[in-house]
Amino acid sequence: MARALSQFQCRECASILPKWSGQCPDCKSWNSIEELPAIASPGKPTTTWHGGSTSTKVLTLNEIPGADTPRFSSNIGELDRVLGGGLVQGSVILLGGDPGIGKSTILLQCLTLISQQHNALYVTGEESPQQVSMRAQRLKLPNQHLKLLSSTCVEEIIAQANTNKPAVMVIDSIQTTFTNSLQSAPGSVSQIRESTAMLVRLAKQSNITIFLVGHVTKEGQLAGPRVLEHMVDTVLYFEGDSSTRYRVIRAVKNRFGAVNELGIFAMTDEGLKQVSNPSAIFLSHHEQPVSGSVIMVSREGTRPILVEIQALVTESHAGHPRRISVGLESNRLAMLLAILQRHGGMPLYDQDVFINAVGGVRIAETGADLAVILAILSSYRDRPVSNRLLVFGEVGLSGEIRPVPNGEERLREASKHGFETAIIPKANMPKRNTIKSMKLIPVSHLAETLDAL
Repeated sequence: MARALSQFQCRECASILPKWSGQCPDCKSWNSIEELPAIASPGKPTTTWHGGSTSTKVLTLNEIPGADTPRFSSNIGELDRVLGGGLVQGSVILLGGDPGIGKSTILLQCLTLISQQHNALYVTGEESPQQVSMRAQRLKLPNQHLKLLSSTCVEEIIAQANTNKPAVMVIDSIQTTFTNSLQSAPGSVSQIRESTAMLVRLAKQSNITIFLVGHVTKEGQLAGPRVLEHMVDTVLYFEGDSSTRYRVIRAVKNRFGAVNELGIFAMTDEGLKQVSNPSAIFLSHHEQPVSGSVIMVSREGTRPILVEIQALVTESHAGHPRRISVGLESNRLAMLLAILQRHGGMPLYDQDVFINAVGGVRIAETGADLAVILAILSSYRDRPVSNRLLVFGEVGLSGEIRPVPNGEERLREASKHGFETAIIPKANMPKRNTIKSMKLIPVSHLAETLDAL
């Protein structure tokens, strides 16, 4: 029998080495040597290529029959929304988040519900079966049909999957798994990459939907090689502070649906519960208008959500005024302050500016520019803005107000919540005024916006 050999490769220069070392002898880079899967020693080839035709056939695109993506529900509406409409057979989903934020809880809830109709398998590598059972009892979950496996060896997990043939399987977590073909410790780059590749092949060949739980680094990124996110079909991030009640699941990659889709949950004594009206948790509902508070409509994925932008401007007593933003990009805040000073005549070089998106939501779109500027102006002048006023729009460097996508859908969402007035970009003005309950004020420049206020 051919003897299995271990090889090592430098990820910087791709040099093949017979053993591991701290520094690559070719490119002189440190800690770049990774173990490769064991290969058989050179011997008699098992197959022979004669230069003839292969079994693989080249097809044109119109020769491939189109088919609808088969899906089934996870029985959790917000999770189905993030996934693009439900679980896809044979897909691999990577779920990452901070420790204690609710990754294992949401997946245990999901699998106990799925197990009522489909065969489901929960593979735990970090907790004992007793701990998983205690959590299910504490959350009062139906646990009669869910199958549990405590293992960290990928070969054993695949063997059990081929025997039990589950429709959905959870691996908690991918950092604890290992394959016998590598000698490195579990959690290393080579082990994570090879273990994920074997599980992806299992999912595609057996049409098993697999959830992978991933650890995150202190910067909030998924731990392990970056190629891990390229190998899977969907990447979900758990956002929010573990000390707060609300949790947000965001899709940053989805081959079967829209990215940046949000799922809103609330942590309770019985696990994570869906939030039916997410706009309500991002609004403070002040009884009287307060200065520095402006409401905007952010579009996350396919759903518009009302978000309150708060600003606090106070005199700075330090040499360098502070510019702090929570939930918004700090570099964009500095740019908006420069626009406000140049085109709005508001010198804020001696003021500390603090910006916050209420509820812990993170806004990445440019539609919040106008709301941020008006919140800063309201706090600086100490003049409240009506809490029945809605604002959205992108602000250019020359002070022009640029349109944002899906403006009419944003207005309809605000109309449902009883808003009376909206300051919007002129290009977002509906051709037909189908929203009779709101007064729309179109603006094309920052100066017009200040006059409208």
